[in-house]
Order: sequence, then C-alpha cells, then structure tokens
Amino acid sequence: MSRPEMRLRSPLFAPGDSERKAQKALASVADAVILDLEDSVAPPSKDAARAATAALLPAVTRPGVIVRVNPRGTPWYLADLAAVVPGRPQAVMLPKCSGADDLLALDHHLEVLEVASGQAVGSIGVLPIVTETAASVLGLAGMAGAARRVLAFCFGAEDLSADLGIAPRRPDFAYPAPVAHARAAVLIAAGAAGLPALDTPWPDPRDAAGLAREAAAAAADGFAGKLCIHPDQIAPVNTAFTPDPHRVAWARTVRDAFAANPDAGVFALDGKMIDRPHLKLAQRILAASGE
Repeated sequence: MSRPEMRLRSPLFAPGDSERKAQKALASVADAVILDLEDSVAPPSKDAARAATAALLPAVTRPGVIVRVNPRGTPWYLADLAAVVPGRPQAVMLPKCSGADDLLALDHHLEVLEVASGQAVGSIGVLPIVTETAASVLGLAGMAGAARRVLAFCFGAEDLSADLGIAPRRPDFAYPAPVAHARAAVLIAAGAAGLPALDTPWPDPRDAAGLAREAAAAAADGFAGKLCIHPDQIAPVNTAFTPDPHRVAWARTVRDAFAANPDAGVFALDGKMIDRPHLKLAQRILAASGE
C-alpha cells in the first residue's frame, strides 16, 4: 500500500459546522485544510457538522483535504467515517490516538469503507494526534508497526496538559517537563517510523512574533510543519518550514553527488566529508522545499 502524497507545512483547521469558515480555509494557501468534527463542534451540533462536511467534500477540488473525526470509542466515530469516506478526503485525522490498536482499527474501518465506495484500498491517509493523553505517549513506541497509512505523527499539547492536570505552557511559554518530554517523543517515534512530525498549534492568532519564534524552533528541532488555527498563521508557518535557498542548493549538490557515485559510502565535497546520513538529510530538505 502506497501512502497518499501531501505537503504538510501548514495544515489549517476549520470547523465542520461553519460552511463560511470551511470555504475560507479551502480558498487559503494552506498546504492542507482540516475540516474538524471534533473539538470545534459542540456535541449538539455533531450530526449537523457531519452532514455539512459530507455534503461539502464531493465539490472540493483543491488537494490536501483532511477530516478530523471524533476519537475512537465516542458515539460519533463510526458515523463520521461512514459519512465522510465516500467524499474522498485525502486523509482522516484521528484525535486522541492511544496506540497501535487505534491505528489498526482505523485502517480496517477505512478499508471497508473504501471498498464500499469504490476507492482503491489505501487511498485515504491517516494523521494521528499521538500525545493528547498520557496513555498516548506511552503507546508511541508501538505505533510504527501500525503506520502503513500514516502521513505524519502530530504533537498535541493542550489535551495532554489537561489530562495531566497542568498548564500547557509556563509564563515564558516554555512547555512543562512532561509536555516537553512528549514533544521530543513524537519526533523520535516519527523518525523511527520514517515519517514526518507536525507541531501543535500556536494558541494565540494575534501573537505573530510568538508564532514565528515557536515555528522556527520547531523546524530546527525536526518538525516538518505546524498545525494552524487561523489563516493569519499560514504565511509565517510556511516560511519557517521552507528551507532557505542555500540549504536547498547544498541538498541538491549532495543528492547529485551520490547519484553520480551510487556505490560511494563516503567522499569529500567542497572539502568536507559526506556520507549516507548527509544524503538522508538532503532528501528531507528537498522534500520540505517541495521537490
């Protein structure tokens, strides 16, 4: 099964119960749009949001359309999947993913619904949010083996802090130790699975400077993108996760050097030793640049 290809620097959330906000998000320059049936929709509005999203999907022509369904085990999870899969979203976001069992169950449910709606098995990718509970963090180690549909592992800070009974950030906006641990664990688990990781949203759409700082730090730490909650966040996030021209040029040089010397394990390039880990880094840089 091959995963769908999707650029994920700046996935933007839009509530599934607001057609106006959904259309605005779909018209934006975000790499992807997440039509949300979970946190942004109150329980009394779940059915209406599901119906509205299912009606909207067939008319959407832009790439990168994702639907965040409600968590497995809630009364809405299966109904969400049954309603939205026929509309052919590119991916489903699974919140509060607690481990491999959740991923395997979702894989099975998607396969049944893909076959029923005439889609190739594996057409729909999965974006699990893998740190929203303490149990989720403990389940990270086993997720790589159940990740055949997964496009990226997503770090979520707000729900985890609520589960632990702590503030999500300190007064200086740094993460408390348990949340910082979960953030690092997502990066390591994603690396072990050969997948990118996406950072949690910046909570204040009015704080452009704070967003820019955190996005730059996330990119430096190895995240491939950052979830967005407002259209004004898209441009600074895209900037933070787009490699600068000098790094892209270096990556092309490394890629081309290995292409010209496929049997080489290590060689000198511009006076510096280059080996296979440099090629892997170069490939990641080029992927982040859209090549």
